[in-house]
Amino acid sequence: MLINCVAYQDGRKLADIPVEDISDYVAREDAFVWVALRDASTAELEVMQEEFGLHELAVEDAGRGQQRPKIEEYGDSLFVVVKMLELREDELHVGEVDIFVGPNYVLSNRSNSTKDFLGVRARAEREPHLLQQGSGFVLYALMDAVVDRYFPIIDTLELELEKIEERIFIRGSQQDNIERLYELKRKVMTVRHTVAPLLDAIGKLHGGRVPSVCSNTQEYFRDVHDHLLRINSALDTMRETIGTAIQVNLSMVALEEGEVNKRLAAWAAIFAVLTAFAGLWGMNFKHMPELDWRFGYPAALTLMAVVCGALYRRFKKVGWL
Repeated sequence: MLINCVAYQDGRKLADIPVEDISDYVAREDAFVWVALRDASTAELEVMQEEFGLHELAVEDAGRGQQRPKIEEYGDSLFVVVKMLELREDELHVGEVDIFVGPNYVLSNRSNSTKDFLGVRARAEREPHLLQQGSGFVLYALMDAVVDRYFPIIDTLELELEKIEERIFIRGSQQDNIERLYELKRKVMTVRHTVAPLLDAIGKLHGGRVPSVCSNTQEYFRDVHDHLLRINSALDTMRETIGTAIQVNLSMVALEEGEVNKRLAAWAAIFAVLTAFAGLWGMNFKHMPELDWRFGYPAALTLMAVVCGALYRRFKKVGWL
């Protein structure tokens, strides 16, 4: 689906143009074209390939989808893949944005995502002195918008981790804590798989040999790189904290099991004494002094009760009961 197809000159909007006129504006040296697609079909990508002169391998990757975050050079153009993350009903969904960048064009295709870039375009058009830098600034604006949307997700995951940590020492919550920790760990790894490859790739856009389309915007991409470093550091911290929380939670489970074992052992000791007395007086020997004693039965019950009571008090005192 075509969202926008706009031509710009000197940082200002010229006009919304039809798709068939894209190649005419791309051929002009004083203008560039910014096109936005959503869930583009193969036929739409083929039309864009013809209008912009896109490399067939980049178009093939965009049509296939589910690409790893990356930045690839094709002559004087770039093909950029970034992942979009969204939290919907406590589930982390991963979308994708494929961006084709040339000296005088930017083409973006957003897929599997409900978030749009209308705000990015409006912001860029309000700053013509920046938009005047051309397609390199538009690429920065798109990538910066995607990366900035990672921060609320990181904050949500950190808040969820804090809530789980508060419940670790609550009795009976260990199983639920383990399930929540592993679910949180899965989300953190999803974000990490989104951030880490992009962190490595974006280093190509500032410092050293930089693609020509980004030569005037290196400091902007350095800022995006710094944001990714902060996010990556937060993810590392969360991974370590989750690992520690899992170990503490498992230790709590072991402690609870130990308490149960103590109780069972204490009651087993008490009933063992009863069994011993009952077994002793249950022997049917002919000559047993207690057999003919009038108070033998109540005396035996009293002795058993006293011994069991003493054991109970002792186990209670040491915390086994």
